[in-house]
Amino acid sequence: MVRSFYDNTEALVLDGLESIALLRPDISLDQATKTVWLHDRKSSQTALISGGGAGHEPAHAGYVGDGMLTAAVSGFVFASPSVAQILSAITRVAGPAGVLLIIKNYTGDVFHFRLAAEKARVALGIPVEVLTVGDDVSVGRRKSGKVGRRGLAGTVLVHKILGTCSRDTDAQLSKLLELGNEVVSNLVTAGVSLEHVQIPGRDAIPAAVDDQVELGMGIHNEPGCLLLNPRPPLANIINMMLDQLLDTKDEDRAYVDFADAQHVVLMVNNLGGLSPLEFGGITGKVIQALKSRNIVPTLVLCGTYMTSLNGPGFSITLLKATLEMVGYLEAPTNAVGWGALNVSRLHGKPPTEAVAQINLDNGHAKAVESSGISFDSATFKRVIVRSCQNVIDAEPLITQYDTLVGDGDCGVTLSRGARAALSRVDEISDPTDVVSTINKLAGIMETDLDGTSGAIYSIFFTALAAELRATTSSSMSHEAWVQAANRSLEKLQQATPARQGDRTLMDALEPFIKSLVQGKSLADAVAAAKAGMEATKGMKASLGRAVYVPENVWDQVPDPGAQGVVCILEGLGAAINE
Repeated sequence: MVRSFYDNTEALVLDGLESIALLRPDISLDQATKTVWLHDRKSSQTALISGGGAGHEPAHAGYVGDGMLTAAVSGFVFASPSVAQILSAITRVAGPAGVLLIIKNYTGDVFHFRLAAEKARVALGIPVEVLTVGDDVSVGRRKSGKVGRRGLAGTVLVHKILGTCSRDTDAQLSKLLELGNEVVSNLVTAGVSLEHVQIPGRDAIPAAVDDQVELGMGIHNEPGCLLLNPRPPLANIINMMLDQLLDTKDEDRAYVDFADAQHVVLMVNNLGGLSPLEFGGITGKVIQALKSRNIVPTLVLCGTYMTSLNGPGFSITLLKATLEMVGYLEAPTNAVGWGALNVSRLHGKPPTEAVAQINLDNGHAKAVESSGISFDSATFKRVIVRSCQNVIDAEPLITQYDTLVGDGDCGVTLSRGARAALSRVDEISDPTDVVSTINKLAGIMETDLDGTSGAIYSIFFTALAAELRATTSSSMSHEAWVQAANRSLEKLQQATPARQGDRTLMDALEPFIKSLVQGKSLADAVAAAKAGMEATKGMKASLGRAVYVPENVWDQVPDPGAQGVVCILEGLGAAINE
């Protein structure tokens, strides 16, 4: 069974619809028909109704509002509303100007909405027209056959353009239908997802193959056009999607030619399961990829427009637009689903100019007087290479540990710092100046190793550089390294309350340095660090996010930060003994 705060999807749908009515005094909910409607509007306007199965929120109830939909009818999750529900909505909002039904091209929706429209026309004399939106290009002509293109996120652009046109111009039903058909014929969407969505209250769908991605997966878990395993880089995925959207030579998918477009509108849609951080990165990559194809959108819309519950994917929509369409999209609306979205005109600068390229100077790399203390730079390079490679290799294991007892980022964070140090090892290593070398290493830790780990490593290496500068010797001996490391540990302890026994990286670092101070061999010191790390299994955390982790989890894994220190020290030992 899928884990959720709701075990009953029927209650979930009704509660979700009710929340919209609670947020907006000008909107009401008929629970019996699961219809949300706007009752504060001009009676002379043509009413716009949309709907379909639940699970695509904010579509469609979230787009009921001034300048968008008049009403929305919901079925249960991924299930079309009934003819009776739709007919009830039509009779509730119909005025002299009539009703336009805007629906996504799915068999159930098409049957039910068209039958309701026919009943309203014949039995009740209400002018009703149906606009069917099919904007998908991933599943091409051959596979979609007579059914036609599926309706995806581009449907929301139709809501906004026609809704604002109806409000601002009192356009007749026939004019809105004509404009709607023009929008649909110039609309293309392609989607991608990492996984099928899980429906609350139902049995879980087996997980997809690791590292798999599916191009064209539908918003109801329908199969797409291509399974990619292993998953290609994000830039490649985006370019494959843009090929589907833009390639006029693809006879199966060439629906719109953007070569002569006066205006292009870009919509990047979160299918529900992507974090704002990841989704923002994807949006930027899409804009850059379009720029490389000489397409600079007049308008960019990015947000959660049409979901597939918590689907871990996104879709890209392009509209070959007129200036009139752009104006309608930019016009204000109070629809709750649209209000939280980002709608912006690109400012005309190429992306490479729009993004400031700032060279961070953290102070460590500034030219300072040379210490004149030489050291074995060849061995230093071996230490960096072996230690950093150990950390990179251990990233999955550290991430697994930190997912259980932290926030899951420790492995990736340490790996990022290790890769940065590896890439600059030749640049920072100066055999005539050990202080400059360690200072530069501290700078890398500060700028490339995020979070608390970055601060701790940077403090330690900065202190180490300062202690080495204070030495009176012109070259580095084992004893000088040990004493400088010990005093650096003391400086670090002044900056953090963490000590051995608190389940932190100190459980590995402290026994390592103490062993060296006691005159033990490097191999023994590394063994002491590893023993300290192993001792964190079952140890109650005193600091960090691990404090909030249930105690039974602590017994399963060591502290991830301590594991990272051991990886570094084992690399140190191996490199020294080569």
